[in-house]
Formats: sequence, structure tokens, C-alpha cells
Amino acid sequence: MSTPQEPTTRGPLGLDPALLEILACPDTHHSPLTVDEAAGELLCTTCDRAFPVRDGIPVLLLDEARHRDGGGTAAP
Repeated sequence: MSTPQEPTTRGPLGLDPALLEILACPDTHHSPLTVDEAAGELLCTTCDRAFPVRDGIPVLLLDEARHRDGGGTAAP
């Protein structure tokens, strides 16, 4: 017999709030990330990179990030 599952709480960008609490920039400084819901990105306030969130999945690859100051893909 199956039991009903608890509804999953979703936060900004469809991400689990507990996941948002532990996500950090993958660069060497490991700063916590903040959410920019309008842009659909997670932001690092230390290196000014923006990481996309696609279909509720954060893409924390430095090659996929862009620098918010000028756009484009961030250099490794």
C-alpha cells in the first residue's frame, strides 16, 4: 500500500529552500549564492558571477556562468 507523499516545498526558481541554504559558488572562495528571480539566476556576491537555473536545476559550472558586470560567459 502506498502512502501519500508530503508536498515538496519549493522556493525561488523552483529550488528547495534547504538546497538554497547550502549552495555556494564553485570557485575557490565558496561564497553563498543569492537568488535573482527575475533573471532566473543564482548570484555570487564575491566574484559577481551569475549561474543559470534551468528547469529547477542550478548549473554551477564556471564555464556556464556569466559576469553580471558585462554579460557573456565568465572566463575560467
